[in-house]
Amino acid sequence: MSVTLDVTAITPIRSIKHTLAEIDRTKSALQEAYIGLRKKQVELKKKDRELENCTDPLDRELLEIEILELNSHLEGTQNHVNGALRKMNFMVNQHAQLLKAVGKNEITEEDYEREESRYHIMTCMKQALNAARSRSGTIDEGNLIYLFDLGINAAQAQAEVFAYLNMENQLISNGTAPTHEMTVRWLEACADKWANDPATFAARRGFSVFDPTSLTNTPQLENK
Repeated sequence: MSVTLDVTAITPIRSIKHTLAEIDRTKSALQEAYIGLRKKQVELKKKDRELENCTDPLDRELLEIEILELNSHLEGTQNHVNGALRKMNFMVNQHAQLLKAVGKNEITEEDYEREESRYHIMTCMKQALNAARSRSGTIDEGNLIYLFDLGINAAQAQAEVFAYLNMENQLISNGTAPTHEMTVRWLEACADKWANDPATFAARRGFSVFDPTSLTNTPQLENK
């Protein structure tokens, strides 16, 4: 579920970012759980000390119940910690595997920013294709707006979707099953084709989509 439904980014660098976010969230949860665990352990020691010095039978019985409750909480918290540790180990391994897949030892902020265009194009066309499957081949309004905001001509994108769906139908007619890999390659081709369109549209509006001086740890910022 983690690598198919939780981290759904279609480009590898975006997947790395999401994986790091999962690691950070799990790390924070572990820190909170550890603090809570230590507090419960101290509370348990205090209850044990109170029980040793307690002489009233009813008070002793109440303390025994409270100790039982604390032990139950400690056991539950420890189970959550163990689960979080397994998840942390899994996500760290996935992060290393993703870095290996893109041939890098680390991903810089510049790498991430430069891939944003491809990520949004592929995400938009993935959504457009899926919507078109249930709309007789036409892209839905939401993704038409998405395309416009990316600086991509919607008619051109619609033609690409029609062509892809026709190719799939032809394969089926010939007794061949289309594959998911074919769809991913088509999305990558769309990203290659329109990779510069978002920057061109941004420039027309007076923006720059990439500013090296605004990245973290750049010499320009450090000198300031």
